[in-house]
Amino acid sequence: MNLDSFFLGFGMPGLPEMLVVGFVILLLFGGSKLPSLMRNLGRSTNEFKRGMSESLDEEEPNPNNDENN
Repeated sequence: MNLDSFFLGFGMPGLPEMLVVGFVILLLFGGSKLPSLMRNLGRSTNEFKRGMSESLDEEEPNPNNDENN
């Protein structure tokens, strides 16, 4: 896959685009709610990763399991 066409053919977002997005988020949520918003986003990400690793652990077959014989 070509990374240049990854974002709808416009390429990867650079620093100016990220600054504009950050400024818009700051305007929408305000400075007082932004830390709690980022904290909740981090907790959600950690919970998602934990759930994914648990589901992968459950899917791995146990080589010591003799039910197949």
